[in-house]
Amino acid sequence: MLGDLQIAFIGGGTMGEIIISRLLSTKTVQKPELIIVSDPLSTQCLHLEKEYGIRTTKSNIEAVQGASIVILAVKPQVLAEVMAMLKDKISPDALVISIVAGASIPSLCQGLNHAAVVRTMPNIAVQVGHGTTVWSASSSVTEIQRSHTQVILQALGKEFATQNEHYLDMATALSSAGTGFAFLYIEAMIDAGVQIGLTRTQAQELTLHTIAGSVELIFQTDQHPAVLRNKVTSPGGVTAAGLYELEKGGMRTVISNAVFAALSRTQQLGNIGIRFDS
Repeated sequence: MLGDLQIAFIGGGTMGEIIISRLLSTKTVQKPELIIVSDPLSTQCLHLEKEYGIRTTKSNIEAVQGASIVILAVKPQVLAEVMAMLKDKISPDALVISIVAGASIPSLCQGLNHAAVVRTMPNIAVQVGHGTTVWSASSSVTEIQRSHTQVILQALGKEFATQNEHYLDMATALSSAGTGFAFLYIEAMIDAGVQIGLTRTQAQELTLHTIAGSVELIFQTDQHPAVLRNKVTSPGGVTAAGLYELEKGGMRTVISNAVFAALSRTQQLGNIGIRFDS
């Protein structure tokens, strides 16, 4: 656990609030008053205080005072401004954890003039404790700080550490943006069910259980999806007819293009921090 370490959140938006909620609901942080959040919106500060009993402020500098862990949860577009404000203001012994898409460890270290930085990329499924977070740490992050990082990320779901930061952009494209792709596919399946005559409730329940069961089958059997797909595809059968239409529509290519587009955008967002450094 994290003991009595004070945690400062810079940004109390959607993802910041989700992480706060998970840390408290899992008792990873025992006392709400150990968390302080800075957010420019007074209404959001008031909401967070009432909902979670944490402390809030509109001042980023005030938030990081005395913090052992600082979590950057701001939009990439305002990162340069936030880093300029916090430069040399964070305790040298503190751990900085960033969830800012595309922001590299070198740009964060230089922008904040801070050595101990962890870059993470969680996805939206952290809200229900089934998130996937890939993370990488600067060389100055201590073993204790790495342990603290794992404790925080395990409250959100599965965490995967990598020494090569290059993989985080890929993880963003596949895992973070991938949730949006999955939601779109689910939506399309439900709509198709309605079009063939099911009620929307029936179509949604069937779709969700079908997808959840398919995923669980892969986890439990550890078989390649292609092997399982072949098992349910009889020659000239119902599944074969549907798969033919998906392949004819270029589903594989479209999905690949979507992932590559997400990767490209992640790298573009990272350039915001690079321009700040120049």
